[in-house]
Parts: sequence; C-alpha cells; structure tokens
Amino acid sequence: MSIVVTGATGHLGSHVVEQLLEKVPAEQITAVVRNAEKAADFADRGVKIALADYNNPASYDNLFSAGDKVLLISGNEFDKGRVQQHKVVIDAAKAAGVALLAYTSAPGTLTAALADDHRGTEEILLDSGVPYALLRNGWYHENYTENLAPVLEHNAVVAAAGEGKVSSASRADYAAAAVAVLTGEGHENTTYELGGDTPWSFAEYAAELSRQTGKDIAYNAVSPEALAGILTGAGLPEPFAQILAGVDASIEKGELVVSTGDLSRLTGRPTTPFAEAIAAALKG
Repeated sequence: MSIVVTGATGHLGSHVVEQLLEKVPAEQITAVVRNAEKAADFADRGVKIALADYNNPASYDNLFSAGDKVLLISGNEFDKGRVQQHKVVIDAAKAAGVALLAYTSAPGTLTAALADDHRGTEEILLDSGVPYALLRNGWYHENYTENLAPVLEHNAVVAAAGEGKVSSASRADYAAAAVAVLTGEGHENTTYELGGDTPWSFAEYAAELSRQTGKDIAYNAVSPEALAGILTGAGLPEPFAQILAGVDASIEKGELVVSTGDLSRLTGRPTTPFAEAIAAALKG
C-alpha cells in the first residue's frame, strides 16, 4: 500500500510530501512528477518517484495499485482542459481499485468560473464509484504574500472585492489537512470545506501591511473590469486575468468565507494567522 501524491513537486504537493515524511516511512510514499530532477531530493530520502503527465493518459497505466490512497492535486494548466486531465487520474485509480482518492477542490460556495473545473471533476469522481474525499480548499495566504512587491512599490492593495472577506490559510495548513486524510481512517466519501479560522477584508490586509512595514498602504477597491485591465497590463493572459477578477467578485459576495472549522479540526491546531504569513513574507 502506497500513499500516492500527484503534482508532488508543486507548491502544495511538496508541502504534502514533506509532511507525509514526518508521519509514514518514505518507502510508503510515491511522488508523481513530470520532471524527475525536481524530485531528486525526495528520491534521495527514499520516496518512490513515478513519472507521469496529466496530458499523457498512458503514463498513468499501472501507476496505482489496489489499496493505494491517492491525492489528486488539481492541475494549473487552465488552457488544457483540466477536467479531462483529472479524469485520466480518476480512471486509472478506478481501474486499480484504490482505497481512497482525495481531490483538492474549491469551496462549495464559490460560483466564480475558477470553480467550474472543480465541479466537473467532482462529478466525474462521484460517478466513478471510487471512494473519495473532497478537500475543498479555500484561498491561500500565498496568493497574496507571494505578490507583495507591486503592493509595496505602489503603497496600495488593489482588489475588486469591495468589503468582502477571505478565509485564507497557508499551503502548509491545507497540506496538513490532506496528510490527515491520507494517513487517517474513516474519510471515505466525505466532503471537507476548508478555510482559515479568521476571515479578513482587504482593508484589514492593507492596515496590517501598514502596521508591519511602517508605510501608509491604502486599499484601492476597483471594479472587476478595471482589475482585469490592470492584470493584463502587468502581463497576465486575458483569460487568467478574467478568472482572478471573477474570484474577487465572488469574494465581495462572501463566497470565500469558510466557517465550518473543518481545516483546524482535521489538522488538530489553529490555522496560520494571515498576519504571521505577511510577517514571514516581509522577512523573506
């Protein structure tokens, strides 16, 4: 029996593998990657490495074994048909008879276009009959803390979220929830709505940045159309800029506030405070 993690060298996947190494012997972990060189560190520590690509269905043939627990981390190739990519993994998992397939989805409340691929994947997973766990991850602190340079340069947080709030948490928090599901019992056919313990608004985000930097950082609320224009002006492809603007519109409606407490319950600890993530990024 293996615990198999797809996208294992990605931002979230690498956190999952690191935390699995603290819980189970390395030989019980299989890291599925597209580039073996990126996984060299994991291989050196005894993790099994499997080469496969969502865009090459044959690469998933015989990759899973009966009884495996699999974490399907959603792909980030928005232009390549993510639902079909994910179906490749689900079909392979069904053929092998895996014990559990956990999928990193989006909050059930999210109506933005970003959620469409996740809903499509959930539908295929539920129809497959494979024992599942839906890890409906909320927004990540890192979506903001990894993009502080323009904020600090212009002394402004720019968003199209109005007074809406976000229940964000760190990648490490979401990874810990995945690890709890992969290493625990009784998670079959369950759905977890995951988010940070304390929602925050963009005005509060700007105020916290001001406090920590000593600068006067304002929150500039703009329309979704204006935000999409700013993002494309900064070099983002138009479709992706529209997706991000759509997420902000959903935030304004309260769709990224997650109040279930599932994340801290699964991990057994409070989620990482946003202020702590900001402080770490500023030190970075």
